[in-house]
Amino acid sequence: MTSTILPNVPAIRRGFRLQFEPAQGCHVLLYPEGMIKLNDSAGEILQLIDGQRSVADIVAELEARYPDVAELGDDVQQFIEVAHAQFWIELR
Repeated sequence: MTSTILPNVPAIRRGFRLQFEPAQGCHVLLYPEGMIKLNDSAGEILQLIDGQRSVADIVAELEARYPDVAELGDDVQQFIEVAHAQFWIELR
């Protein structure tokens, strides 16, 4: 994993909406063709994606919230890369 993604600013892709879905008991990404049910970690990360914060800022925020989680930064970067590859988010 390289740190080249850290300065990028992620944003939820147009046409997608993040929300908590009480019926599912978790955060979901809604899009015109359906819904993606997210695990707790993915929901935490996507809630911080606002088109203003860089990946480095998101990692720092989550590391401050969860200081005892080993390799959190790598996990966040990997998720953001997967979310980008799945076209859930865009990177600026």
